[in-house]
Amino acid sequence: MAEKTSAKKAVQTFGRKKTAVAVAYTTEGKGMIRVNGQPLELVEPEILRTKVQEPLLLPGKQRFAGIDVRVRVRGGGYTAQIYSIRQPIATAVVAWNHEYVGEATKKEIEDFVVGYDRSLLV
Repeated sequence: MAEKTSAKKAVQTFGRKKTAVAVAYTTEGKGMIRVNGQPLELVEPEILRTKVQEPLLLPGKQRFAGIDVRVRVRGGGYTAQIYSIRQPIATAVVAWNHEYVGEATKKEIEDFVVGYDRSLLV
C-alpha cells in the first residue's frame, strides 16, 4: 500500500555582504530563529545584535510565530556576517508569505520592509 507523503513546506533564501554569505532555510515550526545552530539572542558581537533583529521587529514577531528559520553564515568579518544575516531573514518572511499565505500579506510586508531599508530585500 502506498503511503501519502506530503511535501514539506520550506523556503530557502540567501544574502551576501562583501565575502560573507548567509543562507536561510525556513520551515513550519514554533518561531525559532537560529544562526549557525545558536539562538538569535546569542549572536556576537552584542553591539550589532539589534541589526540582526531588525527584520523580525519590522513586520512584527507574530509573522514569525509559525515558522522556523535556520541561518548558516560563512566568510567575511563580524560586521559583514551580521549584515549578510539580515537579508535572508527578511527575504524569508516575504517568500514564505508569498508561497504559503497570500499575495496581499506578502505585498504588505514587502512594502513595509522596503520603506524602512531597501537593502534588506535587494
